Amino acid sequence: MRVALVSTEKLPVPPIRGGAIQTYVAGILPYLARHHQVTVFTISDPQLPLYEEGPGYQIVRFPAEEYPQRVAEALGRGGFQVLHLFNRPTWVEPFHRMAPRARILLSLHNEMFKPEKMPPETAERCLNLCDHVVTVSRYIADTVGDQYPWARPKLRPLYSGVDPDAYIPRWDPRAGPIRAALAAKLGFDPQDPVILCVSRLSPKKGQHVLIDAMKSIRRRFPSARLLLVGSRWYGQTEWNTYGLALQEQARSLGDGVIFVGFLTPAEIPPYYTAADLFVCASQWQEPLARVHYEAMAAGLPLVTTRRGGNPEVVDGLGTGLVVDDPANPQAMAKAMGRLLKNRRLADQMGRQGRQLAETRFHWRRVAHDLLSLYGGAGRA
Repeated sequence: MRVALVSTEKLPVPPIRGGAIQTYVAGILPYLARHHQVTVFTISDPQLPLYEEGPGYQIVRFPAEEYPQRVAEALGRGGFQVLHLFNRPTWVEPFHRMAPRARILLSLHNEMFKPEKMPPETAERCLNLCDHVVTVSRYIADTVGDQYPWARPKLRPLYSGVDPDAYIPRWDPRAGPIRAALAAKLGFDPQDPVILCVSRLSPKKGQHVLIDAMKSIRRRFPSARLLLVGSRWYGQTEWNTYGLALQEQARSLGDGVIFVGFLTPAEIPPYYTAADLFVCASQWQEPLARVHYEAMAAGLPLVTTRRGGNPEVVDGLGTGLVVDDPANPQAMAKAMGRLLKNRRLADQMGRQGRQLAETRFHWRRVAHDLLSLYGGAGRA
């Protein structure tokens, strides 16, 4: 079959500037291309050609300002049997008009069906046209199903994935030199406990809670370090008002908090390898942050918050601890401190996460599940 993967208009594929959706598309592409002829539509970028080919696939890039219109035109002449659209339900109707016989899968990575984002009548037409709506968590599926109960049979929670081969777990013999090199680069001792957070810097991501929690952590573990990887947005390091406020908040901790800034996905894996613990401090109803999978691939125990879909990859899976009161720095510090103190428990959780990354949360499994949906139900 001819399959179109339509990414969003924010960031390019491959994810040279970051982005969960772009990482998802790049992750599943080689597996899908073994079975179908796949065309990826994405925005152009100065560092990438407008067109490229690989085994079983092609990538077509259009300028962001013309993107939906150019994609629609390409779909109209492409002869696609499957349209897999990412996170843009308002594109379903116009793209369906251009390729009316194609199956439509909509991947939801956020709460895109909220009334303030999409009028109910538009949402109903969109859902009617979709063969399946694939969501990154049960939480996102439930937000749609609660609004449109008749659409529940179309909703398919399908967890995201990771490439475990891109991450070296903490117990691997290669991890020691990586940790030593990063410690030398950032100016701390390789024996210091390292807590890692990878996320855009935003109040809803909760870095301010982590910094407050570090005040308690440093009293118990004086040499502990918090590495904050991320910036205001994707693509480059920028310090907005919140980022500058975080730096001021962390001043009393001296070298206990290290602001790394933006890193490309290719640059991030050594930071996971060099850490002892991963923390996701989401304060909002997070759909399910994909950094959980990256941390699991690196064999890190997780501390996450009971917000949105985040607990779904921790509760009952033995991969970490869930903080029920995310806005409380002491609750966050208690969970972090427990794993820093109990190294046996931390190691057990890290190894369980790695095993799940190699099996349940591998891109191969994600692609397999999607392939079954591509061929499962069609429009006459």
